[in-house]
Amino acid sequence: MTFEEYRRHDALGLAALVKKGDIAPIELVDIAIRQIEAVNPELNAIIHRRFDAAREEAGLVNRAAPFAGVPFLVKDLGMEVAGMKMCTGSRGYQDYVSQQDSFVVQKMRQAGLLILGKTNTPEFGITPFTEPKLFGPTRNPWNPAHSPGGSSGGSAAAVAAGIVPMATANDGGGSIRIPASCCGLFGLKPTRGRVSWAALEGEMWSGAAVENCVSRSVRDSAAYLDAIQGAAPGDPYVIQSPKRPYLQEVDTPPGKLRIGYSATHTMGFPVDQVCVQAMLQAVDVLRSEGHQVDEVELPYRKEDLSEAFLIVIAGELAGEINLMAQYLGRPVRPGDVEPNTFAFYLLGRSFSAEDYTSAKRKWGEISRRVATFHERYDLLLTPTLAKRPIPIGSLQPTAVEKRLITVINALRWGGAVKATIQNLADKIYDYIPWTPLANLTGQPSMSVPMFRIAEENLPVGVMFTGRVGEEDVLYRLAGQLEKASSK
Repeated sequence: MTFEEYRRHDALGLAALVKKGDIAPIELVDIAIRQIEAVNPELNAIIHRRFDAAREEAGLVNRAAPFAGVPFLVKDLGMEVAGMKMCTGSRGYQDYVSQQDSFVVQKMRQAGLLILGKTNTPEFGITPFTEPKLFGPTRNPWNPAHSPGGSSGGSAAAVAAGIVPMATANDGGGSIRIPASCCGLFGLKPTRGRVSWAALEGEMWSGAAVENCVSRSVRDSAAYLDAIQGAAPGDPYVIQSPKRPYLQEVDTPPGKLRIGYSATHTMGFPVDQVCVQAMLQAVDVLRSEGHQVDEVELPYRKEDLSEAFLIVIAGELAGEINLMAQYLGRPVRPGDVEPNTFAFYLLGRSFSAEDYTSAKRKWGEISRRVATFHERYDLLLTPTLAKRPIPIGSLQPTAVEKRLITVINALRWGGAVKATIQNLADKIYDYIPWTPLANLTGQPSMSVPMFRIAEENLPVGVMFTGRVGEEDVLYRLAGQLEKASSK
């Protein structure tokens, strides 16, 4: 099989060839490895390798498994692979080696996936771009001067470059959907509690974060979620299982859906016209497929991001740094993490338990407000991002901000960091004004490729967010849109 033939198949397509005996898993592994060696020096998507182990496992594949013999990559954050490093993009964890597989990684293996390595991520997954100081930036395969997004940027770049047909991703503020949009892929964030974080965590980011994948086809995403969904013993969330496999939903007509759309920026900033154009193109397609599509007011407010989300995530990062201190056996120093991360840690420490609790309670108020919206509409449509994929480095602090952060970190002025971090946060929210809201509410949300900027050769996605527990509705619509785009 040539690489061109390999790339024409999605994960289920490759598995079908293995099951029929048309190709051996070791051949697929070797093709993926050759592609890594060809493109990774420029893209910097894969940071840890396990080629020899994958080759050995290729000879033991259960050909009845849904993804029998399919090469696969795991994001270096949240999922432990026994015997592999898990650095989470941080210098403080650069020597950490996982002693066991995560619950979901065990399910990946049972599904027949062959793990070739781990993909790049920003430190602790806290930015929507993938530029960790420890490993360097990951680049977008469509235009290497631009970012593949984050925090699952390494996985998205690898899939878009054809190394593997899908790879793990997780999403605490948009980290599945952002890179899916930037790289022209499909990415669905499941409902809170749909996928387990065992044994590493009970929940991540106070329930905001959830695991799934980025993929080139909708059906791969659906089949993958079928394989990994479900609670482990001791999980804090045990939610209702889907009525039937998500894979069956992809070819099921969604019926006439009521869809509200808006390109209003939650922080009041302007929106890139190519992102608006992608959304309006989606509106036209939806109407042609018979759906009711209305322009609506967003059920969100500025303070939902600037207060309710920021305070909780800063507190979660402070807790993460405390865990790092336990691992290191000493207090974390500014040099153990990136300057922005340490400043964000100081911000988290500056908030009181009262601040954290008040912000967390607002999550419930936001959820009730959004639920009222969904009494009228099945789905909310927005652009995935407010800007086209950004140039590498464009969201990093300015020289003045860097000097100020250095002083704040050295003196550990937690109170003084608030204004600086708020400015940096506003830069981030300018780029991602919609994605974190589904993390607050726990709703399923997906980014669907919709548009391409010809002059820069960059993809642009649109985002649909549905009711809690209704991934089936999203997969039905995604399948319909995928078929419509191929006409």
